[in-house]
Amino acid sequence: MTEILCIKAIRKYLCFVVFITHMHAPGRQNTQGFRVVGINYKKSDASVRGIYAINQEQYSTLLTTACIYGVSDFFVLSTCNRTEVYGFADSDQQLIDFICSAGSGNAKEFTDISYAKSGIDAITHLYHVAAGIDSQILGDYEILGQIKCAVKFAKANGYIGLYLERLVNSVLQASKAVKTHTELSGGTVSVSFAAIQYIRQYVIEQQSTLSANTINNISDYKIALIGTGKIGRITCRNAVDYLGTNNITLINRTEETAVALAKELRLRSAPLLALDDEIASSDIVLVSTNAVDPVVLKSHLDGKGRKLVIDISVPCNVAADAQKLDSVTFVDVDMLSKIKDETLQKRKAEVPKALQIISQHIDDFMDWCDMRKHVPVLKEVKNKLMAIPFDPVLLSMNQLEDGTANSRHEERVQQVIKNLATRMRKDNTPGCHYIQAINDFIA
Repeated sequence: MTEILCIKAIRKYLCFVVFITHMHAPGRQNTQGFRVVGINYKKSDASVRGIYAINQEQYSTLLTTACIYGVSDFFVLSTCNRTEVYGFADSDQQLIDFICSAGSGNAKEFTDISYAKSGIDAITHLYHVAAGIDSQILGDYEILGQIKCAVKFAKANGYIGLYLERLVNSVLQASKAVKTHTELSGGTVSVSFAAIQYIRQYVIEQQSTLSANTINNISDYKIALIGTGKIGRITCRNAVDYLGTNNITLINRTEETAVALAKELRLRSAPLLALDDEIASSDIVLVSTNAVDPVVLKSHLDGKGRKLVIDISVPCNVAADAQKLDSVTFVDVDMLSKIKDETLQKRKAEVPKALQIISQHIDDFMDWCDMRKHVPVLKEVKNKLMAIPFDPVLLSMNQLEDGTANSRHEERVQQVIKNLATRMRKDNTPGCHYIQAINDFIA
């Protein structure tokens, strides 16, 4: 009779533990609490996106103010195509106010042109962005490196927890699989490469208006490339590889960076102090500086001859009045994105295959999420089951010999927990429906 009462008491107690623990499992950092708000090229042009772009200094500020806005784990993705914040908050408005607090724009205007997604929609959006499906130029793979940098910075400051780290890892794996198993990023089409295509076309058009004894090939055009960050380096390498020219001068705020790249590619570099002279003597000016204020001014270009100026920075780093000069052919990222060719048509045909790969990775991630929410239950049940052998009544009932009780019992508990985890994964019903685990143990 004592053994029967003891078994009933254990069942009731463990049933209660399972129910209460399940009901109080962590809910903030889960699928429902995950959100993204942002703006991109679909509803805002480069000048507007520039107002809300987040540079490294502003990103650092956001890391110190997240708690004020009720934002926990998060990261900010700010590129020429978009400014987005991914993270955990109780409402979309919290994230909007948060991202707008770092720049010169206001929350109301941001809301009018922004999008907000939560839960599985936010998760799917991140997968699409990382794969290049949501890029201004379809399949632009440069976005993946930008996501890695954004997450790395947030993680270094303690804002990437278990959920976000697992999600981002899955997203990166999916993006890699899309690149490996599809032609979505095939060919050479990106914002930086589009700039090179534009230069080639510009030179061809210029040649048609020039006499035979004037400039007649691309290498005769002097190019000044201002800004040798990640995108600037890619653009520079594309210019060398696809234009076949070394007539390029590199200028960067940190001179050592420009010097190193120039040495690697056998180009020329110049200090920032020489910016006026270098722009004046150049035929083509490529700007990739991502500064808060314009770097190329009207005074740099006015009266200095005809020039092609391509700005792939966001915010735009060529002053508005400089863009309108009659002697300047000005191009920004939105204009570059309109370049169409056979490569883009081939990429469009690969989208269904890419979506299928992404769907499988999302399913795998959601399976992990389903299991993660059961962890508190499994731990609590395991702890209670491990404590049972120390009851003398149960020791007698299970007929465990001295010296082997603990090891045999631990094996039994592990098997019971494994079975319980399998049931919980298939059946999301909490509470006493999992009492079968206790029956397994006592049987």
